[in-house]
Amino acid sequence: MQFCAQCGSRDVERRLPLGDIGLRYVCGTCGAVHYQNPNIVAACVVTWNGAVLLCRRAIEPFIGQWTIPAGYLELGETVEEAARREAEEEAGARVGELNLMALYNLPMFGEVYLVYRGQLAHPVVAAGPESLEVRFFTAAEIPWDALAFPMAREALAYWARERTGSSQGTHTADFFWGPEGAVRVRRAGLQRKQNDR
Repeated sequence: MQFCAQCGSRDVERRLPLGDIGLRYVCGTCGAVHYQNPNIVAACVVTWNGAVLLCRRAIEPFIGQWTIPAGYLELGETVEEAARREAEEEAGARVGELNLMALYNLPMFGEVYLVYRGQLAHPVVAAGPESLEVRFFTAAEIPWDALAFPMAREALAYWARERTGSSQGTHTADFFWGPEGAVRVRRAGLQRKQNDR
C-alpha cells in the first residue's frame, strides 16, 4: 500500500497496532488502520437424476477444464444467493433448495469457500459467458484429470462418497501450499497431498 485510502498520505507502514493480532497497514498521518480480509467464494454442486453438473471454463485460469459453478460473494447478497447466482450465470441452472455441503479455508489466497448442494429445479441448462459447455456427469464419469481447482476436486470427491452413505454432515478442509509447490489438503487433522492440475 503506497497511499492511505483515508487521507491520501504516503506515510503508511506495516506494523502491529496496539491490541491487534496481526500486521496491518497503518497511516502515520491520520492513524487509519487498513484491514485486509478474506474473500468469500460461493459454490454449488448441482445434481439431476444422480448426476452432477460441471462447467468447462471459457476463461482463465484453467480455460478448457471442468469445475462446479462458483464465484465471489457480492455486497448485498447472502452466500446462498451467490451460489444460486453463480449456478445460473455459469450454467443456466435454476436450483431448488440448497444445503451447505462444505466449508474450505484457503489462507494462501485469503479465501473461504462455502459449497452448497442442491437439485436442479428445471431440467434445462445452458453454458453462460464464462463456460464453453455444461454437462452432467455420474460419479464414475467425472473427469478427475481435467478438473480446474483442488476445491472442486475435493467437493466432488465428498459428493461421490456422500452418495454411498460413507460421508455425513458438512465437510471441512484447509488448503495449503506444500513445499513441492502442490496444494495440500488437511481434513480433520490429517494431511494429504492434492495436486493442483
